[in-house]
Amino acid sequence: MKLDDLGIDGRIIDKLRADGIEELYPPQAQAVTPALAGRNLVLAIPTASGKSLVAYLAILHSVLKGGKALYIVPLKALASEKYEDLAKFADLGIKVGESTGDYDDIDPKLSTYDVVIATSEKVDSLLRHRTKWLKQITVVVADEVHLMNDPDRGPTLEVILVKFRTFSPDSQLIALSATIRNCSELAEWLEAELVVSDWRPVPLREGVCSDGQIFFTDNSRRDIPEGENPIHSIVSSTIRAGGQCLVFVNTRRSTESLAVELGAKVKRLMPEKKDALGRVSKRLVGEQEEATMLGTKLARCIKNGCAFHHAGLASSQRKLVESSFRNGDIGAITATPTLAAGINLPARTVIVRDVKRFDSNFGYTAVPVLEVKQMCGRAGRPRYDKYGEAILIARNEEERMFMLDTYLLGENENLYSKLGTEPAIRSHVLGLVATGDARSYEDLLDFFGRTFLAHQTDIHHLEDNIEKVTKFLKEEGMVEGDDELAVTSFGKRVSDVYIDPLSATMIRDALKNHRETCEFGLIHAVCSVPDMKLMYLRRSDYEWIEEFLDEVRENLLVEPPSDIGKYELFLSEIKTAKVVFDWISETSETSMEKTYGIGPGDIRNKVELAEWLTHAALRIAGLVNRDAVGDIEDIHRRIQYGVKAELLELVKLKGIGRVRARALFHRNIRTLEDLRNTSYDILKQIPNVGEAVARSIKSQLGQSEPGIPEEPESGQSSLGDF
Repeated sequence: MKLDDLGIDGRIIDKLRADGIEELYPPQAQAVTPALAGRNLVLAIPTASGKSLVAYLAILHSVLKGGKALYIVPLKALASEKYEDLAKFADLGIKVGESTGDYDDIDPKLSTYDVVIATSEKVDSLLRHRTKWLKQITVVVADEVHLMNDPDRGPTLEVILVKFRTFSPDSQLIALSATIRNCSELAEWLEAELVVSDWRPVPLREGVCSDGQIFFTDNSRRDIPEGENPIHSIVSSTIRAGGQCLVFVNTRRSTESLAVELGAKVKRLMPEKKDALGRVSKRLVGEQEEATMLGTKLARCIKNGCAFHHAGLASSQRKLVESSFRNGDIGAITATPTLAAGINLPARTVIVRDVKRFDSNFGYTAVPVLEVKQMCGRAGRPRYDKYGEAILIARNEEERMFMLDTYLLGENENLYSKLGTEPAIRSHVLGLVATGDARSYEDLLDFFGRTFLAHQTDIHHLEDNIEKVTKFLKEEGMVEGDDELAVTSFGKRVSDVYIDPLSATMIRDALKNHRETCEFGLIHAVCSVPDMKLMYLRRSDYEWIEEFLDEVRENLLVEPPSDIGKYELFLSEIKTAKVVFDWISETSETSMEKTYGIGPGDIRNKVELAEWLTHAALRIAGLVNRDAVGDIEDIHRRIQYGVKAELLELVKLKGIGRVRARALFHRNIRTLEDLRNTSYDILKQIPNVGEAVARSIKSQLGQSEPGIPEEPESGQSSLGDF
């Protein structure tokens, strides 16, 4: 279909042409008619086949007619990508906003945007806060809707879709999905038109490598040089031919070791990239306020033209790897499957080394077909490659046949609702009562009767759980009433801070035991709740954790369990709390990497969760123990910045983190007033500060003419202090 046939604003067409788009792909052409007509749509096509463009067209068409759009994504990284895509249309007068954090903030600025991009959790939080601009929404896009199958993310997305269908039935709903076996069932539930296709813009050759040969599904074969590592060989041949590779493995450690191995080969194949890679490597090191072992290791790999990518990296490090790969500077990335989850990063060749991964409950289990298909779907760069190759690595003939039958020739799994678990129902029942969307037990049954879970199963399956949860919420003082349900002040507070009601009761009970000098006890209290993802216990951990436990036992607000079966879980809580405690004690990230075997991304993940839960504890303390408010507020700010209390004033300024603040403190610059009385010339000489940060500090303090030394008063910094 030609762009001129779409019947949309010509300015949109001009923008698309400027981006190299002249016509729509066949599945896009099929989907665009209902999308532009405002009808509900489920678009299920392979990875990298242009799902997003259909949604963008529907959004732009609606917004330019006075509508407002909401784009729901599962990951923060994906939100940034969609923001960059849609922000290109800003000169059409379209304002695009992004919101992914702070679940207890309605952010009034969001009402000024025409398009809001947000994670599922943020959208649900906005709905709980009765955000008025949501009533103006004309288009709702649910990206990666097949993640309703995910036990963690799925229930929230499902509830959001039910809420929009129930309370904003005139809003258009567009669900974007990878191809799933029962996509017609999903479309039926959403009362949407279904467009499903296996078409791809770049043909995909899929095969399994075994015993020195690659066996493709079209019955062709290709030899691997005798005695050569198949992954090394495939990567080398791809790069020699001007392509790039993604190699998926099942552990972080494997991504790092394989990147080091491949780098030795890739470096020799890309001599023309030496200078560019050197600049990227130097930039990665330079942008770290605090150097880490993982960052240093990544920088070395990048210098050789091969990077690794996993959740242990900081988000800025992952983004730099992704952008450098898109630019063609990096020849290969070794990654865990998280890279395949929606982020637009195609390569000519995809290698999937591992189709099994370790599960702490079940041992090694097979990776779902859909997940492998998403990895394979990254093969083939539109406009650059005539075809893409996706190759699985097998160790023997039996494994080769399994991979061929299951992953390359088999069908994706069905999508099943994960809303039936008690924790999911617990959270969403409270949310519905708190917003007044359910005023009785019958209202709750009616709402859950509209879910995908009820569409797939008998609603009676849910009744026992809903009744059990409602009873729990009444007993814990969050909901009251029999014939008519109402939220209490405690229940409203819990719903607003967006945590599991069980987590809230545990925090409430811990706060009743609050006393002075229980710093670690407060941290442990928020790390002991279901909302916190606990650290894994290694064999080597038990001894030092129990020794540390003896030191802090008197400060705990939560008693150690008497049940020996729960003791190991308790030790995991202590270990997790110790990570947060080390963070606010200004323990270096390098030291934390060595102690816990985690990367900067893991540290940030735990810290962000602890910050959110400590904020929740602060709000709850305002109701149940006001004496604890001051201490929690102090801990919350220290978690936010990763500092001891003495640095809290300095880190108020943008660009001053824990390392720079400590460097200033060591030079007797300890308050904002000290900074005002310290010249720009002195500031820029302080390690980790430099000219740009010094200039920013002075600007934030309203001193717009840096470089003019000021006479320091007695006791304040001067050049003689160095």
